[in-house]
Order: sequence, then C-alpha cells, then structure tokens
Amino acid sequence: MDHSTSLSQHVNAAPDKVWAVISDIPGSAATLSGIDAIQMLSDGPYGEGTRWKETRTMMGRQETVEMWVSQTDPPRSTTVKALQGGADYTTRFTLEEHDGGTQLTLSFGAEILKPTLLSKISMALFGKLGMSMTRKALAKDLAEIAAKAESLQ
Repeated sequence: MDHSTSLSQHVNAAPDKVWAVISDIPGSAATLSGIDAIQMLSDGPYGEGTRWKETRTMMGRQETVEMWVSQTDPPRSTTVKALQGGADYTTRFTLEEHDGGTQLTLSFGAEILKPTLLSKISMALFGKLGMSMTRKALAKDLAEIAAKAESLQ
C-alpha cells in the first residue's frame, strides 16, 4: 500500500538560494515552524549520508524521526528518507528555474514495509485524513522555505 502526494510552490529566488535553505538542516528548525528541534547525527556539509533527528508535533503528539539524505544533485534535487513505525518515507525536492525564480516541487510518499492487518485497517481509516494533514504541513513547509529563500536576495 503506497500513499503519496506532490506539491509545488513558485519561489521568487534563484535555485541556489532555495537550495541553500533546503540543505541547511541545522537551521531548518528556525526556518520551519512545524519543526520543534533538529539533532545532527553526522558532520560535514549536506550530502548523501547526512543524518539527523527531526522532532515535530503532529496531531498534538511530538515525534522524533531519524532522517537521512539518500540522493542529492545540487541545486536541482535531493531525496530524504526516514523509517518510522514500519513505514518507509521518502521526501523529494525538485528545483527548476522558472519565470526568473524557482519552481520548487516536493513529492512525499509513504510505503508500509510489512503490512499487517492492523496497519492495513489504520491506513484505510486514517490514510486520507493523515495525507490531508500531511499535505497541509508540507504546504506550510514549502511556503516557509520560499519566504526564507526570498529573504536571502
């Protein structure tokens, strides 16, 4: 069972400015209101293998998820992965020069690795609601990334 969504946001900033915001993991808690805390688990610049723990509050519950960069092609695209509660999460950012700025697309997917009867039932019941809430959170993230990138001009 696969759940995915994709959102786009036009940013009035060059791709390298947008990239600077996306790849600034230590600074993302300051940029994104949805993130409560970031704990870096690896040293060095953003790249494949960069790992961190991200704490967010969703539906009134605080959750910390370990995340890592699985693919990067600066300043065009990057893919971030996370494993949580038997699900494999993939977030991909794609940046394209467009109308003097950047078309930023975020694709998010969740795949249940070992579907149990309970996980199938809960995905059926909460999948749409969960994706709706996830889309709202992701749209807010995109708007805040855009605002930060535009402030770097």
